[in-house]
Amino acid sequence: MISATTVAIAYHSGQGHTAVLAEAVGGGATEAGATAVQIPVDTVTAEQWRTLDAADAIVFGAPTYLGTASAAFHVFAESTSGRWAKRAWTGKVAAGFTVSGSMSGDKLHTLQYFSIFAAQHGMHWVNLDLLPGWSASTASVHDLNRLGITLGAGAQTDTDRGPEAVSGADARTAFHLGARVARVAAALNATPALSAAAH
Repeated sequence: MISATTVAIAYHSGQGHTAVLAEAVGGGATEAGATAVQIPVDTVTAEQWRTLDAADAIVFGAPTYLGTASAAFHVFAESTSGRWAKRAWTGKVAAGFTVSGSMSGDKLHTLQYFSIFAAQHGMHWVNLDLLPGWSASTASVHDLNRLGITLGAGAQTDTDRGPEAVSGADARTAFHLGARVARVAAALNATPALSAAAH
């Protein structure tokens, strides 16, 4: 049982789809025993910045717009430059999730952007660790990781439908990611030598 692990979900949601996934990530982290905190990056407060600084893990999320994370997320990322210079997030666990209207929709580029952002901060990136779903005649659109992404969690939702249209399979995939992040962060914290080296 994880008792002292905090997972912050730093996300931007333009139409509510990403918020559904953020809740699923938080649910997975909570089920794994962590404390999950949702932080919408377009309205981040001083207290929420302190939460990010104290968190064991930060999961980044945003919709994919024009081949990358939304502008609001980029503004947030650029505002972390002072923390980058001070190495404030070094050793934290990181992961990411994104959604777009298309099945591919350049979501991989958004996840790569998140992973590079995390690497610049000296964070430890956690992948999805799921085999591709929906990839054989016996498979289903309801499979976990139905889009076959491994770097993080990806989702597809029709652009003319609301948050209620987020696929249950995609939400469960995000849930899996949240639980995995919580377990990795807890394992890192439970290993004194690794934890000391990370910080």
